Amino acid sequence: MTRFNTQLVHGLPVDDNNTGAVNPPIYNSTTYAFERVDAMPRYDYARSGNPTRDFLERQIAQLEHGDRGFAFASGLAAIHAVLSIFKPGDRIVVGKNIYGGTYSLFHEYFADRGLVFTPVNTHDAQALENAVAAQPDRNIPAAKAVYFEVLTNPLLDVNDVRLIANIAHRYGAIAVVDNTFVTPYLQRPLDLGADVVIHSATKYLAGHSDVNAGLVVTLSKEIGNAIYFAQNRFGGVLAPTECDAVRRGIQTLALRMDRQQANAKSIAQYLLAHPLVKTVNYPGLPGRERELAAKGLRGAGGVLSFEVVPGVDPADVLNNLHIFHLAVSLGAVESLAELPCRMTHFELPREERLKVGITDELVRLAVGIEDAADLIEDLGQAFDIAYECYLQRHGGEDVFGKIAEGVFA
Repeated sequence: MTRFNTQLVHGLPVDDNNTGAVNPPIYNSTTYAFERVDAMPRYDYARSGNPTRDFLERQIAQLEHGDRGFAFASGLAAIHAVLSIFKPGDRIVVGKNIYGGTYSLFHEYFADRGLVFTPVNTHDAQALENAVAAQPDRNIPAAKAVYFEVLTNPLLDVNDVRLIANIAHRYGAIAVVDNTFVTPYLQRPLDLGADVVIHSATKYLAGHSDVNAGLVVTLSKEIGNAIYFAQNRFGGVLAPTECDAVRRGIQTLALRMDRQQANAKSIAQYLLAHPLVKTVNYPGLPGRERELAAKGLRGAGGVLSFEVVPGVDPADVLNNLHIFHLAVSLGAVESLAELPCRMTHFELPREERLKVGITDELVRLAVGIEDAADLIEDLGQAFDIAYECYLQRHGGEDVFGKIAEGVFA
């Protein structure tokens, strides 16, 4: 039995060739020859199966301690396949704070096709239980699933997978977990009771902003068979070359995430002390270690967010960064910065964003593996420019003095 870091490098061989190649081959064939008419070969058509894809799917199932893995052309394609196993009239309880693309897929596609979505604060156990349970007096059936993110995007609230899964199972529902921000390096939700794990492998798993990919891992064979049907019939599979790119990214996952977490922690501490920053959201700050451990997490990841103080335009910060790229996505070797209200979460109506705390002043940072001192200096010079812009707009009124007076407390 190999350990996690070894599994990252070697995966599980598919035993598809005898050349002695250290890296698994990339099979770009769309079709495979039958030995005879009545043969039942493992591979016949690439949508149904491919040795390169098999390697990646077996590896992510191994890393997540699941029964079966599936590779899709994007994270949203993976979510689409998972949601497709439900029927019109089925009710899905959804964490209130989810990625904007997921919100749009649920409410602008699946809702029109008969699925019913019930939002809930997944940190409130009683509210969650009330949402999952049937309400016969209102003719509301029990939920079929609870869908949530381990670390919410972009506020980085920590969900308790074990607690949520237990509540879901109590009423016959399954727990579907988006593990993108965490990866199996920091948590394995299936070990905590979840039934399905989803990754946008575009992010930490691939890790280099060069491939779109989605992965799904199932715990049970029954759900796995349903996901495979969706994968094979919808055909949103990940191409062989992209499968290999994700495999190569996975090999360095632990090394990259260790640096990203260290950098994120340093940046979060810097932001806490900066006078233009109102709040910092990062579960890896000192004093929160016990909370993470209690919820089954071995780290906090490399994403954080912060709000600037009132009167300071976050665009003045973002537009003047030089090392951070102004871009959506996360989990890659380079650092990215974005404004959720205009970029990653623009699909959410403003009133919905504000309900969950995604204000117009909120900035999200996806921290890379650069030198932390360079990243902090980049933020510092951007804050300096933002403050100059503030003074120009407010006729020299001193925001620092207002902070000292408690105006922005």
